[in-house]
Amino acid sequence: METTASPTALNTRRIVISGVLGAIAILLGWTRIGYIPVPNLSANATIMHIPAIIGGVMEGWLVGAIIGGLFGLSSFALATVPLFKNPIVAILPRLLIGVTAALTYKALKQNNEWLALVVAAIVGTLTNTILVLGLAGIFNYIPWVAMPPILLTNALPEVIIAIILVVAVVTAWKRIETGGGEAKM
Repeated sequence: METTASPTALNTRRIVISGVLGAIAILLGWTRIGYIPVPNLSANATIMHIPAIIGGVMEGWLVGAIIGGLFGLSSFALATVPLFKNPIVAILPRLLIGVTAALTYKALKQNNEWLALVVAAIVGTLTNTILVLGLAGIFNYIPWVAMPPILLTNALPEVIIAIILVVAVVTAWKRIETGGGEAKM
């Protein structure tokens, strides 16, 4: 639920939501809860991108970029593998997660809000996965031939989890804001 203020204006609500969702992303990284071990070269799938998607959908692309930036900075600061010790790989793709999710949601919400949430979750997740893997290939951290299995084992579960959590959280948030009952979807 994007507020009526300009998407580039930071009001109190957007600052608070950025802080809360950014803190959740950092907590997921710090505790390692946000990393799901998988048997491939990436070693982990993640759910850390989901707060950036939720922030982008609810408050616009700037909030999504701030939360994604906090995710990227924490990923860089807590890196245990060379891939994420590179700030371009750790931070740049994460800045764009909430931006692409917000723009997707905004473009589709008038026709079908539920579908807009689903597609925003998919686009935000794939922004992270494809950009991180693409940069990993460009910087020779992961061989290009290893990318298809990583995409299958990481992207598919990440997309499914993102869809479930984004739809659930945003729908619940809208119910709370409208005073209970049915969310205006």
